[in-house]
Amino acid sequence: MVAPGFVFELVLPLLLRADASADVGFRFASYIDDYMVLQKEPAEAVIWGYGVSGATVTVSLCQDQATIMKKVTSVKAHSNSWMVVLDPVKPGGPYEVMAQQILGRKNFTLRIHDVLFGDVWLCSGQSNMQMTVSQIFNATSELSNTAAYQSVHILSVSLNQAQQELEDLAEVDLRWSKPTLENLGHGNFTYMSAVCWLFGRYLHDTLRYPVGLLSSSWAGTPIEAWSSGRSLKACGVPRQGSMPSDLETGPSEYSVLWNAMIHPLRNMTLKGVIWYQGESNVNFNRDLYNCTFPALVEDWRQTFHDGSQGQTERFFPFGFVQLSSYLSGATPNDGLPQIRWHQTADFGYVPNLRMPNTFMAVAMDLCDRNSPFGSTHPRDKQTVAYRLHLGARAVAYGAKLTFQGPLPQKIELLGDMGLLNLTYSQPIQVQRHNKIFEISCCSDHQCKWLPAPMDTFSAQTLALNVKSCRDSLAAVRYAWTAWPCEYKQCPLYHPTSALPAPPFTAFITNQSPGYRSKVAK
Repeated sequence: MVAPGFVFELVLPLLLRADASADVGFRFASYIDDYMVLQKEPAEAVIWGYGVSGATVTVSLCQDQATIMKKVTSVKAHSNSWMVVLDPVKPGGPYEVMAQQILGRKNFTLRIHDVLFGDVWLCSGQSNMQMTVSQIFNATSELSNTAAYQSVHILSVSLNQAQQELEDLAEVDLRWSKPTLENLGHGNFTYMSAVCWLFGRYLHDTLRYPVGLLSSSWAGTPIEAWSSGRSLKACGVPRQGSMPSDLETGPSEYSVLWNAMIHPLRNMTLKGVIWYQGESNVNFNRDLYNCTFPALVEDWRQTFHDGSQGQTERFFPFGFVQLSSYLSGATPNDGLPQIRWHQTADFGYVPNLRMPNTFMAVAMDLCDRNSPFGSTHPRDKQTVAYRLHLGARAVAYGAKLTFQGPLPQKIELLGDMGLLNLTYSQPIQVQRHNKIFEISCCSDHQCKWLPAPMDTFSAQTLALNVKSCRDSLAAVRYAWTAWPCEYKQCPLYHPTSALPAPPFTAFITNQSPGYRSKVAK
């Protein structure tokens, strides 16, 4: 949510707009720098920058003083920009990238060194993505654990807003760097993102080749600020708007962070994105989130695919954190579970038809009532990142592993026994809890939610006692509350992966005994 004490001015797109860059000298784009990681094969990395209109630019990739490849282009007249797409490169390095501009007798050369090729991931969202390594559990140990991860390089985008889409970043807080104690824990809600860093670290443990991590996040921001006008229009979001002043803690004007902190990165070839956001939409445009979030995913995918000349996959992997629990007397009890549900486009799981090639880390059991940053900011980011990396390994890298918790595959009403039988698609580990399941009991067009205590269970089935409903049983739901359980104490987990069952709600449309309702794949 909010990072106290920060005030940021609006940054206007002065020299950064392509049509205003005529007097900008020969340079690389802001994020193309020493120690950067470029996307490895089979994709092709993009190198671009600004120069003098009409000049010829030659980009060379060198290693050990030998030239590996050369690409030649010219500076475009209308934008004063140039761009080349390199051939595919295997993971590794270091390399040097040299760019030479020639116009008449004038010759200028740029160089960046210690460039690696690997997988590049963009991390974005609000404060739970922005929390740094110094703010999490076991911070001292985590900050010192960098020696084995010197090929995981990090970059953090500065906090800026813009009224129009910028072509390049206004500022970079942390230039491409190797991880150090100082740049992983620079301060509270600054850099480097703990979730981003830990995710990349877990990936590197498996991949064993370079990983590039870019963090572009801002505390207390709604999804509308990170969305383009196109995607907001597609969801029927009003043309003009921002959060009410009593809710606003970060920039909330529509598209201002998309314009300044995401759009300028679009030419970069990415492997994927991870996202941790939603708290600011619990009380703002909540009912639209089942559209605005899938629309953001789709729009970012299209934009990065186009900007990278087709090198970023059209449906690149997109992971996200389903919101954790927090205590707030002002928040309606139904608001947080609704956002969790809307994060899945109301399917309850991903990937799904509306959100292909996505993965989700459930975090509702990672609550932290004693967090010094407020319960909204739980400090266990290690488990969040670990669950995200499992999803990435499965969805982005094709590993055969369990990356999501159990969901009911079939619901059967045993009316004569007063039981509702849930059959899960995976094995379940059960700890009794008599209030976390609820049933909707209806009579005379009025419904109320009643607890459905657990009755019996086996390796993949769970029976609920529904005798309290003497009228029509309309629906069942699980963990439909802001704070469903204490830390890692929810009643349902996958037994070997320790992944929690996600929250769900399902209608029961037939009251005949033995009726089966299919609710999830």
